[in-house]
Amino acid sequence: MTHTPVPFPEGFLWGASTAAHQIEGNNTNSDWWVKEHSADTHIQEPSLDACDSYHRWREDMDTLARLGFTDYRFSIEWARIEPAEGQFSRAELAHYRRMVEGAIERGLRPMVTLHHFTVPQWFEARGGWTADGATDLFARYVAACAPVISEGVSHVCTINEPNMIAVMAGQAKRGDIGFPPAGLPTPDDETTQAVIAAHHAAVKEVRTINAGIQVGWTIANQAYQALPGAEDVTGAYRHPREDIFIEAARGDDWIGVQSYTRTKIGPEGPIPASDDVERTLTQWEYYPSAVGYALRHTAEVVGGDMPLIVTENGIATSDDSRRADYYAGALNEVASALEDGLNIQGYLAWSALDNYEWGSFKPTFGLIAVDLETFERTARPSAVWLGSLGRIRELPRTAG
Repeated sequence: MTHTPVPFPEGFLWGASTAAHQIEGNNTNSDWWVKEHSADTHIQEPSLDACDSYHRWREDMDTLARLGFTDYRFSIEWARIEPAEGQFSRAELAHYRRMVEGAIERGLRPMVTLHHFTVPQWFEARGGWTADGATDLFARYVAACAPVISEGVSHVCTINEPNMIAVMAGQAKRGDIGFPPAGLPTPDDETTQAVIAAHHAAVKEVRTINAGIQVGWTIANQAYQALPGAEDVTGAYRHPREDIFIEAARGDDWIGVQSYTRTKIGPEGPIPASDDVERTLTQWEYYPSAVGYALRHTAEVVGGDMPLIVTENGIATSDDSRRADYYAGALNEVASALEDGLNIQGYLAWSALDNYEWGSFKPTFGLIAVDLETFERTARPSAVWLGSLGRIRELPRTAG
């Protein structure tokens, strides 16, 4: 077995990711805040203060920069910027602009996500993505973000994991609660088309703001693996849940690949992982190689030389040594894909912080631990190791 590090490509993004609702706290005008506090909610616990990163973002960026990371992906909250329909908050736009400038001052390149699962209450009340005029409303919000992203932001993500938005919309229409033991529920067709239209409109708005911004979106990749005789079943299962969204990225400047585990598909459909496999705190199979499958499949579908960026990848665990091992395995896959000629332009871990994982604080994904009582931040050993790779600008590569 040999260890041959792979140098970062020129301009390689090396960082960590977060999402506004999961770390900011008190996003009281968002649809998720309403869901968390409704009388009949199935959500385990509310986000409340989350990590209080709305006030502590400087400390978070200081820590990432000190560790050696060069990039930080964070989202801006539509519900803060447009708390009531057609009414835009100059104070909140200025807040997010300060974050952009703060990142740059610390040597962190900001990647800004415009939508990460949450929408304003008023947008949800109108019917959400499938309501009349929803695409125009999203485009108007994107245009209003010009003061935040017009200068110093090289990469913008329009919508995070649109396939999961469509999946959750399908569940809501059917009245389903929870996910099946393996695979994803059927996405809602109408929502699929709506978010694709919203993405295309947002791309145009971003390019109008600044033609130099690299704009794309990020897909939740399940690393579908066909068992013998199930190739056609796998393709039919995957397309509405993943490939249609990858195909919609053609013409974008990059596409985000987000993967955590794999899904095996047999002749009858998804097959649950066996009882004896190692599982993470989210009960997903521990499978660091997932990101390699996701990168290769995405490149195959989108075609050409489309730039790929790993915008999320990580593990929820209480054992930081397993976190470090997971990242080592995942980065080995990234290095291998680079060696094979894939145009991979960045790797951003999920997540910079322990955060609110859409119903619970228990799944700890963070490179940086957060005490939810005191909000004290503590960089884990895995963060120190991962950040150090940014200084040497090399990916670990094990061959043998």
